[in-house]
Amino acid sequence: MIRTLEDLQLDYVDLYLIHWPFRTKPGMRGWDPEMMAPLCLPETWAAMESLYKSGKARAIGVSNFSTKKLQDLLKYAKVPPAVNQVECHPVWQQPGLHNLCMSTGVHLSAYSPLGSPGSWIKGEVLKEPILVEIAEKLNKSPAQVALRWGIQSGHSVLPKSVNESRIEQNLSLYDWSIPPEIFAKFSSIYQQRLLRGEFALHPTCSPYKSLEELWDGEI
Repeated sequence: MIRTLEDLQLDYVDLYLIHWPFRTKPGMRGWDPEMMAPLCLPETWAAMESLYKSGKARAIGVSNFSTKKLQDLLKYAKVPPAVNQVECHPVWQQPGLHNLCMSTGVHLSAYSPLGSPGSWIKGEVLKEPILVEIAEKLNKSPAQVALRWGIQSGHSVLPKSVNESRIEQNLSLYDWSIPPEIFAKFSSIYQQRLLRGEFALHPTCSPYKSLEELWDGEI
């Protein structure tokens, strides 16, 4: 953290996250499963709490934590996580995790709220037929409807675009809403996780040998 603050020329960061629920050895460059280190989340979270108490991080949180992993963290955290940043969009809605976050005061922040079109994550969220149908009914783009779904669901959304007109569309979300009878149609969308995390699996080096273990069944 000290080096990060020096590089950024800041005294503190607003939010500092554990990116994934595993550790890597210091000095790692690129990705190599053999650089994974033994996992001790209570110890890691205690270090995060120290950063919070020192003022170097105004808030601390996690990312890619399943419902079970977040529940376990909340049992021993003296400073509860402010945020759990996870994949969330109409094709991967995560209702169980969403309910836990709302009931415990942990803010759910959605990355890839459009399915990350054009990236290495292969997903067709914006081509989902029900989403396209709703967009046509509301005279909005599928991207606008996907983002508005997230906002109405009660979480923040983190879209990315380098196209100016699409950025403007992404910002035009607050003067309209999805009517309840149409919003209910989202529950009919087939669910599938796009960022599955196969890279984090290893038979000997990783604490996770399968996707079932990594996501605690939420796959």
